[in-house]
Amino acid sequence: MLTNLFFFLIAGATLSLLAWSGMELFRNQEDPLGDRLEELQSRAMVVAKSAARRKNSGRGLDRILFLVASVPGGDDWIHGSEKLLNRAGIRRRNATAIYVILTLLFALTLVAGLVYLQRNNPPTSLLGGLVAALLLGFLLPKMVLQRFVKRYRRKLQEALPDTVDLLGITLGTGLALDQAMMRVSEEMEYIYPALASEFATVVMQVRAGQERTVAFQQLVRRTGIEDIKSLAAMIVQSEKFGTSLAQALKVYADALRTRRRLRAEAAVGKAGIKMLFPIVLFILPVLFVITLVPGMLSVLKDLKTLGGH
Repeated sequence: MLTNLFFFLIAGATLSLLAWSGMELFRNQEDPLGDRLEELQSRAMVVAKSAARRKNSGRGLDRILFLVASVPGGDDWIHGSEKLLNRAGIRRRNATAIYVILTLLFALTLVAGLVYLQRNNPPTSLLGGLVAALLLGFLLPKMVLQRFVKRYRRKLQEALPDTVDLLGITLGTGLALDQAMMRVSEEMEYIYPALASEFATVVMQVRAGQERTVAFQQLVRRTGIEDIKSLAAMIVQSEKFGTSLAQALKVYADALRTRRRLRAEAAVGKAGIKMLFPIVLFILPVLFVITLVPGMLSVLKDLKTLGGH
């Protein structure tokens, strides 16, 4: 009795920590640009981030990252998780540490649940279950994070044609590139907040003293989208050679709209195939039951009546 009570108390505390970690990880930021500038000034490169984790290993959540990085393969896992978080648009301070804690707690919860359910079985049969629980504990959070990455990329791709078109129009009025990007960010803040935040981050990084080329390279690394990579290369090359950027952005916006229309047409074409399996598995059996069962019941009733006479 005491063992069951202790296990349920531990499980409840673990679930509470999981819920708190998830809320902290996906909660909206109050000052995202300030956090990004502070991160830029303190940890500009990936190598510097690893060095900062080792240097600040005794303070706050960095201690957990330092302990995980000490395990073989832990540093690569932290770096990969940090890259996925950036590409998912989750750039809160200590977001990597919170994600690591969330994943470890989830894996430990699965292991504890498996041990509790298999407590009466021999230890040899428990080994395979422990391996499966650990794999699920580390793979499921990564799969969820990859879904967030795809959703964030889709938002950026949907917002890019209109934003590039507005940027070209703004540049045509005589504004400088930084002023035009900030104006576009302000105009698109409530329509396309993801891309507006990315543009504003680039402008703030340039104003903080970073080279525009490096700022756009970091934008490409954060998003991982080819269209944004082409846009960044176009802006950098136009600034380097002094060509007209407004006209180039207008042409590029038309190309982006064409790509968006083609993606929509491809999605419509795939919809019929995707709907085939739900129709076969769920809709057709119901139709057969609705159409055939009343007739069968009527026939059976008539046969019963004839048999009675």
